[in-house]
Parts: sequence; structure tokens; C-alpha cells
Amino acid sequence: MPSIPRPETLAGRDGGADRADRAGGSLVWARGLRKAYPSTGSGRRGEVEAVRGIDLDVRRGVAFGFLGPNGAGKSSTMRMVAAVSPPTGGELSILGLDPRTHGREIRARLGVCPQDDTLDNELNVRENLVVYASYFGIRKREAGRRADDLLDFVQLTEKARSRVEDLSGGMKRRLTIARSLINDPDLLLLDEPTTGLDPQARHLVWDRLFRLKARGTTLVVTTHYMDEAEQLCDRLVVMDGGRIAAEGSPLELIREHSTREVAELRFGVGEHEAVAERVADLAQRVEVLPDRLLLYTDDGETALLRVRERGLQPATVLVRRSTLEDVFLRLTGRMLVD
Repeated sequence: MPSIPRPETLAGRDGGADRADRAGGSLVWARGLRKAYPSTGSGRRGEVEAVRGIDLDVRRGVAFGFLGPNGAGKSSTMRMVAAVSPPTGGELSILGLDPRTHGREIRARLGVCPQDDTLDNELNVRENLVVYASYFGIRKREAGRRADDLLDFVQLTEKARSRVEDLSGGMKRRLTIARSLINDPDLLLLDEPTTGLDPQARHLVWDRLFRLKARGTTLVVTTHYMDEAEQLCDRLVVMDGGRIAAEGSPLELIREHSTREVAELRFGVGEHEAVAERVADLAQRVEVLPDRLLLYTDDGETALLRVRERGLQPATVLVRRSTLEDVFLRLTGRMLVD
């Protein structure tokens, strides 16, 4: 498999050295980054601001994640990082280069794994990699060598001559990841890499991404799966409304925005509001849901004992550790966003 990433200077032409100095060795660096689109609704003229002045700092060798509900600005940010959508405002440096003036050079050094598979069904598995390599000017013999190495890496060697349409969903995702690595990229962008996969396929994809991390690959990931973010990402930003609501490692975000444990209590239908008032002092925060009551506390078992001492008998109880999903829902809300 190609070595990933190659050690290269961050300095580019036309002031690239100054830009690299500001980036301080970051592969992705942004300050006050904005993206606006023309408004087309109700016949009005104006702009819709999708990204509203965010700061980013993605260091070499880390896995950096974007979390957020639909419309939070994740996709717009990823398109700017991929150098296919120019920023409206602010500063952005990718690999030490300005995407406004060095977009082609940046794209040649990126690996992109889109959310939707864009594999060529008219080619077999190996041919998908070899043909894609030609877009980067890689000679056919070298492309074949890389294709074989990558198929081994994603455990698809036995499918090398198979038609793409005969692959399972998990196999297609692994092939798409392999394709994104064919140019030996400095930075790998993954948009919802395991959406729609069954648990076994998801874990196999995670294993391949873990191995890439171990080899020093820098990953930028968007995902809706909180467990995926906790497993893969060294650092995360939670976006909401085009802004960054929080940033840190998964553990830092849980410590800052939630508690060590959560006690889930289920009572009868319509009883949770009244019960919440009686137990409000037993937790740092109490959340009422239609089907259960959540007590955010550092000691769930003690909180549960106190609940029962007050003569309350929940139908079911669960004490669990706080997760990134608790953080995400607290920061972005539980309302469904289309």
C-alpha cells in the first residue's frame, strides 16, 4: 500500500510561506470562514449564510470530525476544504495553500470518499482503481501495483475481477475508500463513510480507518453516528446553524457538556412532568421526554436510590455512562431538522 502521508512542505507560491506560518503546520486552517449562497426563496434577493465565521485547526495525523444536524453547515464546510467551493469570506488554508488560487494543486493531494458511491458499474473492481489513478497521471504499471495493494488493504483482493454491481454495500464503501487512497493523499476527506451499512460492515470499515490513522493518515470525517465519532475522532466540532457550538476531544466534550452518568427512568404515560419536579434536586440536570425521564448525574445509582426513597417506583430503570449523543442533543436540540 502507498505510504501515507508523504512529508511535504506546507509552503506554496504567491505568499504560501506566510500562509503556512499562520497555519502553524496545520493541514486545514481557517479563521472566520464563511460561505453564503444566493437566496432563491419567495422571490427575494439576498444571501443564505450556510457557514458563519468558523475557525478550524486540523493537525497532521489526527482524525477530525464534524457533527451537526441537517443544515448545520457541515457539507458546505467540507466542500470548501475539498477546494471545490470557494469561501465567501474569512481565511482558509489547505495543505498550506490558498484554495482560491491553488485549487487544482490541493485537489491533487486530497483523497475524497463521498457519501454516495460513485463507482463505475461498467468496470470491474480493480479497473475502478486503475482508471481512477489515471486521472492523477499515475502510470499504468504503478496504478496496478497501488490497486493491488489497496485491494489487499480493504480485503477485496478476491473480488478484484468482480462487477461492482455484484458487491454488497459494505464492499462498495471499502472500494470507495480504496479509490480515495489511490493518489497517496496527504489528507483524506470522508463524508458519512458508513451510512446505510449493517453493524458488521460498519465495524470492518472502522477497522480500515483505524489502520489508516495508525499509519499517520490525517482524516476529516462527517458522521451522524455518535459511536462512530467517539471511536474514530481525536477531535470534533459540533456545528449548529452554521457556527461551531463546541470543540474538543470526545471525552472533553462529554466532561464539559454532560455528566459522568445518566439515569433513565420510565413511569406511566403522562407522569414524567410531575415526577421531574419531585426529583429535580437529585441531578445536575433533568430532561423530560415523552417516554422517559433523564437524570444527568455523576452517580446514577445513588440518584436512583434517592428516587426510590421518595416513594417513586419507576417501571424500568437504566444507569449508563454519558455519551457524545447526550452532548450532541444538548447542544443542537431534539427537534428533527429536515
